[in-house]
Amino acid sequence: TKKSRHCSTQLCCCTQCLQGISFRRFGNSLSECFHLLQLQYKTLKVIGAEFGTSVLSYFIFLKWLLTFNIFSFLINFGFLTIPQFLAAEPNNLSFTGLELLTGAGYFQQTVLYYGFYTNATISKIKNGPSYNMQLAYIFTVGLYFVICFLILLFSMAKSFCRNFINPQAHSGNASKLLCTWDFNITNEKAVKLKQKNLSTQIKSQAAMLVLPVVTSLLNAFIPFFYSWLGRLERFHTPGQHIYVTIARNIILKISIVGILCYYWLNVVAVSESQCWETLVGQDIYRLIVVDFLFCLLGSFFGEFLRRIIGTTVCVNLGLPEFDIGRNVLDLIYAQTLTWIGILFSPLMPGIQIISFSIVFCVKKVSLMKNCQPPRKVWRTAQMTTSFMFLLFFPSFLGVLSVIGVTVWRLKPSEECGPFRGLSSMYAAVSEWIEILENYTASKWVVWIYHNLITSELFFFILSTSILIIAYLYWQIIEGRKIMIKHLHKQIINGGKDKMFLLEKLRTLQMAKQTPSAPGGQGQQVSLIV
Repeated sequence: TKKSRHCSTQLCCCTQCLQGISFRRFGNSLSECFHLLQLQYKTLKVIGAEFGTSVLSYFIFLKWLLTFNIFSFLINFGFLTIPQFLAAEPNNLSFTGLELLTGAGYFQQTVLYYGFYTNATISKIKNGPSYNMQLAYIFTVGLYFVICFLILLFSMAKSFCRNFINPQAHSGNASKLLCTWDFNITNEKAVKLKQKNLSTQIKSQAAMLVLPVVTSLLNAFIPFFYSWLGRLERFHTPGQHIYVTIARNIILKISIVGILCYYWLNVVAVSESQCWETLVGQDIYRLIVVDFLFCLLGSFFGEFLRRIIGTTVCVNLGLPEFDIGRNVLDLIYAQTLTWIGILFSPLMPGIQIISFSIVFCVKKVSLMKNCQPPRKVWRTAQMTTSFMFLLFFPSFLGVLSVIGVTVWRLKPSEECGPFRGLSSMYAAVSEWIEILENYTASKWVVWIYHNLITSELFFFILSTSILIIAYLYWQIIEGRKIMIKHLHKQIINGGKDKMFLLEKLRTLQMAKQTPSAPGGQGQQVSLIV
């Protein structure tokens, strides 16, 4: 009928309009992203032009880490968080705002932490496809670290080739602290009991922040002492100063992270808490947040106040220089905490994205307003490779050892998380392989598991092959270096030969002009006489 045709044409027009609007919005969002990238590119160009490539290397490294965490967040959010939303139960805790600092309370019953994820198989459609959260969790984390290993290895090799070869539940915390007093209480004993209860709650909140505050204080003040000590030592080149400062800070940060990991794996994991994985995730959350706040305070006190003192109180000090070594190691320390926290808090890269974005803007403004360019120019190409190497070892390889111990040796919590009731997290894979053995179509997966993944011989052959390839590649590099030296010597010798031939030509020309010279001199002498 005419009405149905008219309705169908209206529906087609509406759908076309909606599609046009959605495409326009998508195009506008893409143009905004490209505009932001263009602004970042211009910012990097300005920094490189005014402060040199040494300071620029820090911002390039920070931008690389920011992109890397965006990739990490998309993987975990797509394969873990979105499926968990389908099976999630409503959160009965109230949000007060203090959770942004402590990471407890309302956040404990969200997808931010390990303990909130289910161990069931998610299936919203009857007789439809299902989603095994246990396998998804361990395979997502495992494949993520494999991809990280390959990306870091490739980036480090590329940089090396370019620069060296080819040059518990807590809710209502803020309201308890700020608006908790009940003015209807008039009995003296009730007042004392209420005061005691309030003081206990304040002490429990403060106790949660003791560990991250003490850790951040050590990370903030000891590197400043190292920088001051380096100025007294008077190194010959700025590169030596930065390498020594980096070595000292690495020892400091490795010690701090090692002590924290020992505490988490040997004290918290064996405690009688209901969900020790969530407690570890909360500790790492607080460490990242407090470290971020101390990073902002370091820019204020270490650069802004230093500029005011150097330009008004003590003019001889002058403007401060950007401390590349300390700032780079702060980034590596923050990224190390993020890698450790991914197993206990899958959305930890999202928190680090916000942190790194703010740090990028704050450091850029502080650099432009407070710092001066480096007084000495030095080679920075090798420093980029050094940054990638430090991110790979000891940071990433150390994190792999911590994750390996957690997955293979520690027993998961009995009442929370996707691996509850299992002897270890890796037991989920073993049980899955036992199920696949009953299916003929999955025999190839079982064969790969028994002959490759759990085979010591396979990993021995793989490691030997990698070492042989690395040795051959190193020999090729050394051969190229020798060839470059020989070619350099040939160029020098060729220049010397050309200079020798030019001298010979000059002497021959002088020899042709010498016979006429004595006669002319004799005539001049006779005229004088």
